[in-house]
Amino acid sequence: MITDMTVGKPWRVLLNFSLPLLLSAVFQQFYNIADTVIAGRCLGENALAAVGASFPITMIFMAFALGSSQGASIVISQLFGAKRLTEMKTAVNTSYVSIISLSLFLTLVGVVFCVPMLSALSTPAEIMTDSADYLRIYTFGLVFLFLYNVSTAVFSSLGDSKTPLVLLICSSVGNVGLDLLCVQVFHMGVGGLALATLTAQGIASIIATVILFARLKGIETPQKPKLFSAPALANISRLAIPGILQQSFVSVGNLFIQSAVNGFGIPAVIAGYTAAIKLNTFAVTMFTTLSGGLSNYTAQNLGAGKPERVKAGFKSGLIMSEIVALTVTLIALVFHTPLVELFVEDPSELVISTGTDFLLIVSPFYFTVCAKLTADSILKGAGVMKCFMASTFTDLLLRVILALVFSQFAGVVGIWWSWPIGWIISAALALFFYFKGYWKRVLYND
Repeated sequence: MITDMTVGKPWRVLLNFSLPLLLSAVFQQFYNIADTVIAGRCLGENALAAVGASFPITMIFMAFALGSSQGASIVISQLFGAKRLTEMKTAVNTSYVSIISLSLFLTLVGVVFCVPMLSALSTPAEIMTDSADYLRIYTFGLVFLFLYNVSTAVFSSLGDSKTPLVLLICSSVGNVGLDLLCVQVFHMGVGGLALATLTAQGIASIIATVILFARLKGIETPQKPKLFSAPALANISRLAIPGILQQSFVSVGNLFIQSAVNGFGIPAVIAGYTAAIKLNTFAVTMFTTLSGGLSNYTAQNLGAGKPERVKAGFKSGLIMSEIVALTVTLIALVFHTPLVELFVEDPSELVISTGTDFLLIVSPFYFTVCAKLTADSILKGAGVMKCFMASTFTDLLLRVILALVFSQFAGVVGIWWSWPIGWIISAALALFFYFKGYWKRVLYND
């Protein structure tokens, strides 16, 4: 249900809002990992490597979906907090029109440049066909991916984190069932995994859109909202473009790292990295989702002119995310080998060692990335995108440069160490921006 986060005890408001978001992240990653597990256990190491080889490219598309949706979410949250309801509805309509248009353009790009993009990543010849099949089908479902993300973003803007959770649980369970049906019954191979995701996400996105606009219809406004507004698009773009750039550059950085891993030319190494990076993405997505809730909280309260609630929100958000980080780190350190073995039936020793080395090096630093993301969420919610981008790009540049340098004398293990170093330095920068009060300087402007 729609929730005003400008009233009530901050820790309680955030907890009630963030728990469904956290569960949503768990289920979202659950069905992403299901693709990978079914690929490895039902189709073999090469199929797992094929899914992994296309993963950085799919993350670029995801970056556009997340960045554009997050920009819309912040603007809508601020307008809702300020009770400017006609403008809020206009911003929602404008978001849908622009984001769906963007998804159709990216679909065309993905279909045309599918194979060239995989070739640029040094994808081994033995997995190229499966990787291209997976990526091509995934690309055809981009409109559903974007539609679902913008719907979820608007729900969050209005303080409703429970409806997206219910939809995501249904979509996740359906996705896994369709995965098994396509692979085990219809023997569609790696392409069947992408088709299952496309179908499940398509159904969920349509249902989410219908429910959202039914809810919005119940909110009375003084004037009729516009279907599209250039000023609303400008406001959304002011926040969405930096978000897209941030998400995209992170994904581009992952492309460089994937290329470095692919450059060793060993499918078992790629498979081990695929398993580990999926687990790492699972963890980081939970942290990012929690911080996204804090961004909506910040935007609503700044829109309502209540900056004092933001400080309390920062403390509560940091405590919640660090508790999750501690839990995930302990699981990764204790169960690192069984976690990697989930992805492949009878995995080779090289697959296991590659994946476990990554988890043992990276997971102890999850507390660092949580601190960074918590500070970033305040900056994003306030619309201070320059500071937010500075801390994120620092992480990205360090990770890419160090990965390429360290891999020359320490092999793939050298690549893994680029994550902790990038996180530590970028976290220090993000916390500096927060404690210096940069988030107080930029509020929503007409």
